[in-house]
Amino acid sequence: MTADVSARPDRVLLVWDAPNMDMSLGSLLGARPTSAFRPRFDAVGRWLLDVAGPDAVAEACVFTNVVPGSTEVVRPWVEALRNVGFAVFAKPKVTDDSDVDDDMLAHIDLRATEGGLSHVVVASGDGRAFRQPLETLVAKGTCVTVIGFREYANFALASEVIEFLDLEEIDGVFREPLPRMTLETLPDVGAWLPPFRSLRSLLEPRR
Repeated sequence: MTADVSARPDRVLLVWDAPNMDMSLGSLLGARPTSAFRPRFDAVGRWLLDVAGPDAVAEACVFTNVVPGSTEVVRPWVEALRNVGFAVFAKPKVTDDSDVDDDMLAHIDLRATEGGLSHVVVASGDGRAFRQPLETLVAKGTCVTVIGFREYANFALASEVIEFLDLEEIDGVFREPLPRMTLETLPDVGAWLPPFRSLRSLLEPRR
């Protein structure tokens, strides 16, 4: 007997592109993020539940690469994600093309094929991988939101059908405001743009 697709609850799906989001955040800060500037996934989870409402199924997934030899560093982060209700798809980074883009798209496609996928949220600034598939989803009636950093999500900002939400606008996602002063957001009185590196680093041997 075939299940009645129409009887299934709506599903709201979040897929988080960890390699891309980490790279974007590092570029934004000009350095490796400290704990104050790492996103709180419990806040992201609460936001997703609010989007889903009381009746829809909310599914949150993080897709990440694991570089050989880094498992002891990555394990606490993965366990913390799983403890707040996120599923984690982890893939060894053994070659340059061992990324997780295709795995994210395959999971979105799986949920779409199953039926009842009302809203897809993608955390990524990778327009090359996501713009066309996400706009196709919208054309088929699925709401699509991209969350990320406005500085690195041009594909979503330029799209006429994809909604965009800056990650920092999610309540409680960062412990401190991100230092985001750019040449495009200068106040009329001007602003200091701090160096990315110490001046003394000029004396360090080049690698």
